[in-house]
Amino acid sequence: MKKLFLMKQNYIYIFFLAISSVAFSQTKSVSGTINDAFGQPLPGVNILMKGTSIGTTSDMDGKYIISNLETGEYTLEVSYVGFKTFLKSINLQGSDISLDVVLREDVMSLDDVVITGVANPRSKIESSVSVTTLKPQLIEQSSPRSTSEIFRTIPGIRTESSGGDGNTNISVRGVPISAGGSKYLQLQEDGLPVLLYGDIAFATSDIFLRADQNVARIEAIRGGSASTLSSNSPAGIINFISKTGEVEGGGISTSFGLDYNSFKTDFDYGTPIGDGVAFHVGGFFRQGEGVRDAGYLANKGGQIKLNLTKRFENGYARVYYKFLNDRTAAYMPMPIKVTGTNSNPNWGNIEGFDATTGTQHSPYLTQNNGLDSNGNRRNADVADGMHPISNAIGAEFSFNLENDWKIDNKSRIAFNKGRFIAPFTAAVGTVNDMVAGIAAYNGYDATGATVTNTVTGNVFNNPNGLAQRIMMFDTELENFNNFVNDFKITKKFDKVSLTAGYFTANQNIQMSWLWNVHLTEVNGVDAAPLDVTLADGTKITENGQASYGAAEWGNCCTQKYNASYNINAPYAAITIDANKNLTLDASLRYDNVKVNGSSIGGTQSANLDVNNNGTIEPIEMNVSVVDNANSNPINYDYDYVSYSIGGNYKLNDETAVFARYSSGASGKADRAFTFGQPMTSLGNPKDILDQAELGYKRKFDNAGLFITGFYGKTTEEAGFEATTQNVEKNDYKSIGVEIEGSIKINNFDVRGAVTYTNAEITGTVDGSNIGNTPRRQPDFIYSLIPTYSFGENGNHVIGASIIGNTKSYAQNNNDLVMPGYAYVNMFGKVTITKGLSLSLNVNNLFDTIGITESEEGSIVEGQTNYVRARSISGRSSSLTFAYTF
Repeated sequence: MKKLFLMKQNYIYIFFLAISSVAFSQTKSVSGTINDAFGQPLPGVNILMKGTSIGTTSDMDGKYIISNLETGEYTLEVSYVGFKTFLKSINLQGSDISLDVVLREDVMSLDDVVITGVANPRSKIESSVSVTTLKPQLIEQSSPRSTSEIFRTIPGIRTESSGGDGNTNISVRGVPISAGGSKYLQLQEDGLPVLLYGDIAFATSDIFLRADQNVARIEAIRGGSASTLSSNSPAGIINFISKTGEVEGGGISTSFGLDYNSFKTDFDYGTPIGDGVAFHVGGFFRQGEGVRDAGYLANKGGQIKLNLTKRFENGYARVYYKFLNDRTAAYMPMPIKVTGTNSNPNWGNIEGFDATTGTQHSPYLTQNNGLDSNGNRRNADVADGMHPISNAIGAEFSFNLENDWKIDNKSRIAFNKGRFIAPFTAAVGTVNDMVAGIAAYNGYDATGATVTNTVTGNVFNNPNGLAQRIMMFDTELENFNNFVNDFKITKKFDKVSLTAGYFTANQNIQMSWLWNVHLTEVNGVDAAPLDVTLADGTKITENGQASYGAAEWGNCCTQKYNASYNINAPYAAITIDANKNLTLDASLRYDNVKVNGSSIGGTQSANLDVNNNGTIEPIEMNVSVVDNANSNPINYDYDYVSYSIGGNYKLNDETAVFARYSSGASGKADRAFTFGQPMTSLGNPKDILDQAELGYKRKFDNAGLFITGFYGKTTEEAGFEATTQNVEKNDYKSIGVEIEGSIKINNFDVRGAVTYTNAEITGTVDGSNIGNTPRRQPDFIYSLIPTYSFGENGNHVIGASIIGNTKSYAQNNNDLVMPGYAYVNMFGKVTITKGLSLSLNVNNLFDTIGITESEEGSIVEGQTNYVRARSISGRSSSLTFAYTF
């Protein structure tokens, strides 16, 4: 019995010993709340035990907890985009730790990790590239009315955002705008190009790109390793990075124009849904006339995007989808009055046509009749404007493997098509001169002709006495499908990181040009088409339409082509952490491009009964048709090698300097052939860009500074420009400096950027213009965005953005000056109650005329001239109600 009692005592002792052991070895936790300097909770903050994979993110109330931590010493690392990284040593021993953290804003985002155009993501202070990060708040404060207007605050980048929501000309650091679009700069969504070429005629990348509430941030890299980390991007990359929903939240907003017809609803929502899975969905819908009064719904459509992310212990996988179907007006160069001299011109409004609000669009010019590329009757709706339709499906993954290996892959297939149709002023002048031109190219004498307003039925009596011949740029974007895949594998050693990658892509370009000529009065609102009746009673127009085809330009522009571009590009990169302060990197890329297809065009014309009334009328006696029986093959290939070498040296934790030299190229797409001619008609299909950079970056407690000096040399081969009917082939060099800075003092925040560029033409085909400044290249471009926060927790904001540039030249001959200008945008936001706000945006407050391009390179001095040019749009105001949750 005693033995049994002793055994029971032993079992009880063992039981309590086990309980005691568990109690003394149980795990601990760290918890708390993350707030900003105003006491507002920050959701989605990354909290990590540095040097481990243990971590979490804060919830909507800024709260976090990391459980199941073994006792010992740790370093808590708290990081969030736009804020300085917080580090704290903690010692977990006897009890749990409660630690609240206040994050301080990083005004220049120099602690943000750069993922665009680099082989190994690093913070800005540690990267040897010039990069700007735009977050939704900063984008909102610059009051953009289109996607392209977002870019105007990026240093080193000049964006001619006067053409509407798309068809934007973009230049970087003096690298020229050779024909249009963004030839040397690539626009990306989530690290992959929207289109493989940025300057496709009438299908520039920004037409297929929309900024909405899906955007988490935009990264813009100028120069640097962009040459080697993507194709056709030697001047830089602008990357739209999407939200992923890993922190629950969303919002909905409704905007409407106060002084113009526009209505738009944006929305987004994302949340974790358990087991490491999160989703995000968002988009917009809109309709309205736009900032220039078209007389009809010129803007109509929307976009929806969604993604699904699965997080694993060693990485993530994501799938996503985008559907875009949007119509926006395309604003072409329009009639503007110029007096004075070429060196000191006065640009102003024509009576009845305001340069900042007028447009050639009209409710009386909504149809473009003619034949399609197969000779069938066709009627195009001018209200379609820029009409992209895109269905894109993508996937990406990133995993850290054993022994410091890492693999990344991004893949996307996009089914793209649409239309581009816009009225372009081919000629402007007195009504008699315009009628004489129409009669002449149809073989008639205009003496004694009668011109009738087709709306009123009366004889033409416009007070300004002017008319314009409209070239209707009407193109069918039939197949712009593309597939892109970018795979890379990285191995990290002690101080060395090696990356090998393979980029493969295919881009289709299938397009038909079906241009016609129209005659209208010069009137900025509701312009009427004009009909012409000769002295003998012969009517040579039909409701203002003067020809079926581009008779104005010798029936040059009726054509179709179908080309496929296949790119294969292996690349490699090395990063060396020479010591704790010095980082060296180098990268190499080889692009091999094969192109095949066919091009059909020329000047074939015929007498055809287009309107099917049984009579061949004068307008039907010279119908331009596609000669489908005779096509020219497109069959060529080209290759090039790109490289980049750079280094970054941290003088201390707040200051760094960097240097880099890069060489890259941008290939030509459809601008390498023209009007049915074989590719060989224009020569080498690639242009080379060599660049050098030297930079300084510094972060302060409440400020930041980024200074980069740059040099660029462009060797450019021939490229066709539709609006001038010219083949451009020039060489250039540029040298300059870009400065970006920000300072925050209590509730005041001022951000600004200025770029000085000294650019020069160094070579041309005929030796002319050498030593001149490239067209549309000002010496200085600048932006300044002051804001002031007030009220409880700074939840009310008022601010402005000032955008400007100095004078530039209309064309390479450097005769006609386009004056410098600056315009002011205002922004105000009031928080009504938690989550609900009201915002007022005023763009171009003082209704400034700002000329961004001119088709004419000179004027006749001492008299009134009428040129074709584009100005920035005038004052427009919008109101937005937004609710975030």
